[in-house]
Formats: sequence, structure tokens, C-alpha cells
Amino acid sequence: MLHFFKIILITILLSITIQAKDYTKKRNTRVFINMMVKKYHFKRSYLNRLFRDIKFQRRALAIFNPAYRRPRRGRIKHYPKHGSWDRYEKILLGETRVKKGVEYMHKYRNIFKRVYKRYGVEPEYITAIIGVESYYGFNRGKFPVLDVLTTLAFERNRRMKYFQYELKHFLLLSKREKFNPKKVKGSYAGAIGLGQFMPSAYKAFAVDFNRDGKRSMQTTADAIAGIANYFRKSGWERGGPVAVRVSFKGNRFNAKKTGYRHKYSRVHLKGIVPKYGKWIYNRKVRLIKLDRYKYDELWYGAKNFFVITRYNHSSYYAMAIYQLAQKIKKEYKKKYGHYLR
Repeated sequence: MLHFFKIILITILLSITIQAKDYTKKRNTRVFINMMVKKYHFKRSYLNRLFRDIKFQRRALAIFNPAYRRPRRGRIKHYPKHGSWDRYEKILLGETRVKKGVEYMHKYRNIFKRVYKRYGVEPEYITAIIGVESYYGFNRGKFPVLDVLTTLAFERNRRMKYFQYELKHFLLLSKREKFNPKKVKGSYAGAIGLGQFMPSAYKAFAVDFNRDGKRSMQTTADAIAGIANYFRKSGWERGGPVAVRVSFKGNRFNAKKTGYRHKYSRVHLKGIVPKYGKWIYNRKVRLIKLDRYKYDELWYGAKNFFVITRYNHSSYYAMAIYQLAQKIKKEYKKKYGHYLR
């Protein structure tokens, strides 16, 4: 009998957890619906049906509003002051990710060659983006995108306006590409596909490279071309340098502001020089600092490094893409005796 009541209790709890929420009862949702009807000619009845049946996404909301985070049990893990790059590197630059990147690039080598010819973005960088964003397509996200974007657009959090903007573009995308918005899965923030494009990026950057009449980041050919198009439109320079490690005096670097937002002429960076040989690049550079446990690594970042940060506004992310790309390129040459171009 006790077992029976446990089953009943679990069933009730699960039904509460997945219970749909009627967002048409919220004023900000109704304002949004009115805008979509008047400006973009959606049917009110259609939008009302969508927003009456939304599964509240607490896990996604907790990332942008701490009030929704559940109390942690047990000890809270405290990271040491230094070593942030060591931890980041361990997650994104492991041998398995490199190996799978080589396999992925070889499998789709014909697509990569055609994309490189058209857009001028080297295959290893596109492969690295897909490797980091979706683990080469194996992890495209399990969150229902419509539910996530609706929750984040209309529940209080620090980026509500941004998510209303993305929700608008997601609905426009579903109308333009003729798919059911309730059937799409993505990340906790509503990013979609192999390259994890946010909905607003589709119109400007997505490409129908396989010519099936649809622009889909879920399709390998379209995803590879879409990422290349994103890089090209952001200013990528074919064959241009990306980054080089430099030397400086001491173990920790605090002499200049670092990060992709700050540019310097190399003549004003006395004592900071490429660590291994010459680096032919006469334009302004970014100083990128990687915090290791016992010392700082310092790098020059060229314009192409900055372009990678347009995909994700993080110097660590851009450096991970650069280093993963270089590892994939090296292992590809070792395995196949040549490089893909």
C-alpha cells in the first residue's frame, strides 16, 4: 500500500513539473501578441494557441534570474584564485574533441572545400565552432525553444528585452521556413542547430547551401556555410593570422588592459614580442591574457581573432576556437598526409 501511494505522489509531482502555463494571461505577452499581429500579420488565434500551452522552463530562467536557482546541497565548490584558463582548456580542448573534429572534417571534406572556395574561411575554424557549440552535432540542445524563449521573454530576468527580440525572430523564422515552432529543440537560451545560431542570426547569416529551399542550421551543409558566412560578414580575412603567443617579463601581466576590446600598436608594446620567431602582422593587436594556476599566458590577437569574438563575445571562447582549430589541422595532416583545402 505504501508503494502504491509513493507511485501516486510521484505521478502528481511529475504532472505539476510539466504542467503547461497559459502565458496569454500575462500582460506583456498580450502586448507582444498585438505587436506580432499588427506588424507581422500573424493570426491572433494562432499565437493565442501557442502561448496558452507553454511549459515553464525554470532551469533556463535560473541562469538569468538567481531567484529561481534551487539551494545547493552539500559543500559549495570554491575555485582557486588563478587557473581559469586551465579549467576552461580542460573542458574544450581534450584529445577526444580533437579526434572527433578530424573525423568530422574528413567526413564532410567536399562540403568544406566548396565552402572555403566561396567564403574564404578555413575549414578548421568552422569545424572547431561546431565542435564547441554542439559537439559535432551530437549535442544540439534538449530544451524546447519556444518554451525557453517564452519563459525568458515574459518572466522577470536581466535580459527580458533581448529574449523578446529573439522570440519575435524565432516566430518569424518558423513562418518563413514553414516549420512548427513547438517541435524545435535547442539550448537553454534558445540557440539552434550545429552552430547554435540564435534566431535573429538566421536572416542575416543562414545559407541554403544544399539548395533544398530551406535555410537550416540543423543540416550539415547549411550549418557549415552559415558559420562561414557569419565569419565573412564579420570581417574574416582569408589566410590571415589569428593569434600568436608573446613573452613578457614576470609571471603575471597587469601592465596593460587585456581582452578583445582593447587594441594596441605593437610599437607601444615594448618588451612584448612573439615567443617563437617572427609574426608578420603590422596592424594593431589585442592583448589576450590566459590565467593559469602559476602564471599568465599572453597572446597577440589579430583582426581574425576579433572576428571569432563576434560569434561569442568572450576572449577565452575565441582562444579555445583558435587552439582547437590548430590542433585539428595538425592531427588532420598527421593522419591523412595532407591538409584540406
